[in-house]
Amino acid sequence: MAGSADGGLVTVGVALLALLAAVVSVVTTIALLTVAYRLFLRRRLTDELVQLSGPSIVKALLPQQVMATFLSEIYGDSEANRDVIAGVLGGEGTEPHGTDLTISTHTTVDYELRAVDHQIYELISTVTHSFKENVTDHRFVIFAMCNPLLRDSMTLACRFPLFESWFVPDQSVFEQSVDAMLPSVKIGIRYTDLDGGHHEIVLGKVELTEVGYRDWPEYLSFFREPVGMMPRQNPAQYIGTLRIFECDLGELTDVDHVVGSVENLSLQWTNLGRIDDSFCFWQAPYPCYVDRISFDPTALMIDGASWLFQVVPFTLRSTIATGGWTRAGQLKDLAVRSWLLPGHGVALLWKPDTNDYTTCWSVRDT
Repeated sequence: MAGSADGGLVTVGVALLALLAAVVSVVTTIALLTVAYRLFLRRRLTDELVQLSGPSIVKALLPQQVMATFLSEIYGDSEANRDVIAGVLGGEGTEPHGTDLTISTHTTVDYELRAVDHQIYELISTVTHSFKENVTDHRFVIFAMCNPLLRDSMTLACRFPLFESWFVPDQSVFEQSVDAMLPSVKIGIRYTDLDGGHHEIVLGKVELTEVGYRDWPEYLSFFREPVGMMPRQNPAQYIGTLRIFECDLGELTDVDHVVGSVENLSLQWTNLGRIDDSFCFWQAPYPCYVDRISFDPTALMIDGASWLFQVVPFTLRSTIATGGWTRAGQLKDLAVRSWLLPGHGVALLWKPDTNDYTTCWSVRDT
C-alpha cells in the first residue's frame, strides 16, 4: 500500500512539473512575442493598417470633413478656413464623393483684343473646361456682378457646378455692359447621353433666361444662410449690382440624344473695356488645371498705334516666363501647366511704345 502511495505521489509531482514547465514556456513565449511586437511589429503593423485603411477611410468621408480636419490641425480652428476649403475643393464639399464640386482637369483660355475706336476695345474670351467627373446637372448659370464681395464669394456660395462669373468694376455702366455681353454668349459641350453614347455640340449662340431676385436664394446660399464669415444677405440689397442668367444645356441637343452628363464645356463671350485701363485678366472660377493661355492683341492697333505688352501670372506656380515688355506679334501661347484656384489668374498689361507717338491719345494723364 505504501509503495503504491509513493508511486502515485511521484506521478503527480512529475505531472505538476510538466505543467509548470509548460506554463513557464507559454509565459516566456508570450513575453518574447510582446517584446518583439513592441520593438518591431507594432510600428510595421500600424503602418500597414494605415496604408490599407487610410485611403478607404478618407474616401468614405465627405471632402469638407477631410479638409476641415486637416486645416484645423495645421492652421488652427477658424471660420476663415471655410474659404480655403472652398477654394481648394471648388465648392463646399458636403456631398459624398464630391458630387457638388466643380474641378476642371484641363482648361484652355484664349483672349482676343480688338480696338473699337481710340478709347474702347472688345475682349473676346473663349474658355474650355474638361471636368474631372462628368457633370450630371446640365444647367449653366452666369453670375454678372459689380460688387467685389459677391465676386469673391461665388465659389463658396454657388449651388451649381456649371457656372461663369462676369465682373464689371464700374457700377455706372453695369446694366448696359451686361446687356451688351448677353447676345455674344456662345456655348459648346461634349457630353454622354443616357445610353452612354458620346456627342459634341460646337460653339453656338444660346438663349439665356434672367432669374428674378426672389429666386436668387436657390442659386446662392448666402441668400439663405451665413456662409463662412459672410452673414446671410438680403437679395433686395443687391438689385442693380447682381444679375443671374441660366440656360439648360439639354436644349442644345436633339430629342434622340438627351444629355446624361457633361464632359467638356466651351464658353465664348465678348465684353467692352477701356484701352486706357491698360490691362485685362482671366481668373479661375473654380479649381482648374490650366494647360495654356493665349493673348492676341494684334487688333488692338488702330491708326498705326503701337503697344508693348507684358504677361503677369498670379498663380501658385507656372512655367510662364515673366520677362520684359514685348510687341503683340511676339506674344505666344503661354504654357501654364499648373493648378489655378479661385483668385488665381493671368493678366495682360500694355503700355504705349515710347518710340511711337501715335499711341499718346490712349494714355491717361498721370
